[in-house]
Amino acid sequence: MKRRYLMLLSLLPLGLHAAPAVDTSQLQSEAQALIPPFQQQLLATVKQAVAEGGPAKAVEACNLLAPGIAAQHSKAPWQVGRTALKVRNPDNAPDAWERQVLEQFAQRAAAGEPLEQLRHGEVVNGEYRYLQAIGTAEACLGCHGSNIKPELLTLLDQHYPQDQARGFKEGDLRGAFSLRRPLDR
Repeated sequence: MKRRYLMLLSLLPLGLHAAPAVDTSQLQSEAQALIPPFQQQLLATVKQAVAEGGPAKAVEACNLLAPGIAAQHSKAPWQVGRTALKVRNPDNAPDAWERQVLEQFAQRAAAGEPLEQLRHGEVVNGEYRYLQAIGTAEACLGCHGSNIKPELLTLLDQHYPQDQARGFKEGDLRGAFSLRRPLDR
């Protein structure tokens, strides 16, 4: 038994005892750089839809185009998306890690921390995961606020029968951009 133990100890200098260090600051920088173009294309798509047909057209555009925009901005090895504690599209529901971080964001926001500072990245199960808060802007209230027009409510109910993403006020935590990438690439 002692001999086997000594043999195992002799392997430690070969680097078999620890995983290589991960430069999380570089990964965070990469993740942060992917968010603005994704966010800008989402906003431009919604604005164009509103200009062409009002809020109803924006609901249809979000329903049909937002998943493709996320896919378009997911550049290997990164996967880009959005999530929230109160989702409109069930495909964007948070996993356990995202839920935990979003709940921390909500606590931090309630304590007065600015939404722009709410971001978190870490290594989880062989992946780098990153969340950055999304605030509710005035422009979001037509579809996500408390006073949604009845015809728009009907359309939302048709497209999103389990919609939870209503009743927000300007400045509320709406959700987060969620990015992930495997560490083996």
